Amino acid sequence: MRYKRYERYKDSGVDWIGDIPEHWEIKKLKHVLKELVSGGTPSSMNEENWTEGEEGINWVSISDMSNTDYVYETAKKITFMGLKEKNLKILKRGTLIYSIYATLGKVAELKIDAVTNQAILGLILKEEQVNKQFIKRYLESFERYILYLSSNNTQNNLNAEKVKNIAVVLPKDDEQTAIADFLDKKTSEIDSLIQDKEKLISLLEEKRQAIITEAVTKGLNPNVKLKDSGIEWIGEIPEHWEIKKLKYLVKAMNKKALDSDEERIYIGLEDIESRTGNLLMSSFNNQKNIEGESIIFETNDVLFGKLRPYLAKCILASFPGRCTTELLVLRCSNIMPKYIFYLMLSEKFINIVNSSTYGTKMPRTNWDFIGNLYIPLPNKFEQESIIDWLNKKCEEIDFLIMSIKQQIQKLKEYRQSLIFEAVTGKIDLRDYE
Repeated sequence: MRYKRYERYKDSGVDWIGDIPEHWEIKKLKHVLKELVSGGTPSSMNEENWTEGEEGINWVSISDMSNTDYVYETAKKITFMGLKEKNLKILKRGTLIYSIYATLGKVAELKIDAVTNQAILGLILKEEQVNKQFIKRYLESFERYILYLSSNNTQNNLNAEKVKNIAVVLPKDDEQTAIADFLDKKTSEIDSLIQDKEKLISLLEEKRQAIITEAVTKGLNPNVKLKDSGIEWIGEIPEHWEIKKLKYLVKAMNKKALDSDEERIYIGLEDIESRTGNLLMSSFNNQKNIEGESIIFETNDVLFGKLRPYLAKCILASFPGRCTTELLVLRCSNIMPKYIFYLMLSEKFINIVNSSTYGTKMPRTNWDFIGNLYIPLPNKFEQESIIDWLNKKCEEIDFLIMSIKQQIQKLKEYRQSLIFEAVTGKIDLRDYE
């Protein structure tokens, strides 16, 4: 849809803003602030600073506000002792909060009373002068330009003084309200579309895993005669299949990487996409200075995540490299690598491995358990047929998922563009209905 423009514009004097309607003002953020409130983190060494009880004080970290316009709850809470230790001020429900360290320029509105950590500022506005929702949307539009203001030591940071001096364009009160109402309506519509597409991706991912699970435990022939495998987690398998312990089919490798191996590509758990077996691009363009040990792997080794196995982080290596010790490196001898890869991505396998984990905060499994698992084993010819079929089916689903993700990205870009054009006066919404 095309929106009309204002009749006359003037130069805002700010490069990223460009021209603004002639009758709009431009001020620094501090002129519409009553107070800018800093946060902090009480010492984690003192257990009396933290609580999981209902009586605790909500403590907002970046993760609590990263993917939402509103903060309704926090992952952690502090006690009054923690509040006193850092001399924190409780921000009232309705306060805007703004991130200034590492993750820059995220803005959200509190729907609870809370304090924040040191990476987040509380913005208490002069609401008799400005519309809070307009300022919220304005700061949201500023996110992509925020790096120009940041100082970069080891990570991008802002400080309170820089935030106070952010240039803010201000239309008249009724225009601020009209713009805020328009954006609330339009962004809700876009967000709803994005949500629908994300649900579709989840359904496709579930279908992908169901197809894999069915193929590696039942084969491809729907009319095949089945028998009880004798293993509860496997259930029935084709009558002509065997079951064998995994450790008799693959060998767990534990060759430590040396200084001379530093040119090998490194793979961490964060480089593996959950449930797909896909490597994320950071594996290739962001080689890290690795502290601690890493394990050598070779082409066609299967790498499986021991930490939080429910995340189903598994890949079939297409090149030699080194990896975190949180990945099992499995070398196949009596089974096809791609078949083991698919088996280890199946829902039944992930569930049984996850049931073996120990440790509450960092649940992990081990090779002693996994190696002693019985797995369903078709002959080599059938393994090849299953692999070919799954390759085709997974490629079809992955293509659909990729297409939907591209649609989501375009919607997000349109959302951002619409907010920017509205809050900087590139479109005239005074008469919009």
